Parts: sequence; structure tokens; C-alpha cells
Amino acid sequence: MRGWWLLAKGLEGLGMVIVLVGLVVSIQLGFKEEGLKSMKYESYALLGGGAIFLLGMWLERRIGAR
Repeated sequence: MRGWWLLAKGLEGLGMVIVLVGLVVSIQLGFKEEGLKSMKYESYALLGGGAIFLLGMWLERRIGAR
């Protein structure tokens, strides 16, 4: 049970890190006047990181830890 909880928390953390990295990359590209490219990276990061975060949250609820 503890292993599943750690996996769920790890997935949540990984999802947040992916979103943060995507946001930083997006900001850097925005400063270089590459607006559309920055929006692409931000969208992909939000989609991927959000999905991983939700998977971790779902797993945590599934094991009854929340």
C-alpha cells in the first residue's frame, strides 16, 4: 500500500515539474519573440503534465489514501 502511495505522489510531483518546465520554456521563447512556438510548448506541457498529475491523483484516491 505504501508503495502505491509513493508512486501516486511521485506521479503528482512529476506532473507538476513537467508543467513548470513547460512554462519556463514558454516564457523563454516568448522573450525571443517566438510566440506561437512558445504556446505549443506550454500547451504540450500542460496536457502531458496535467495528465500525469491526474493519473497520480486518481491512483491515490483508488487506494483510499485521500
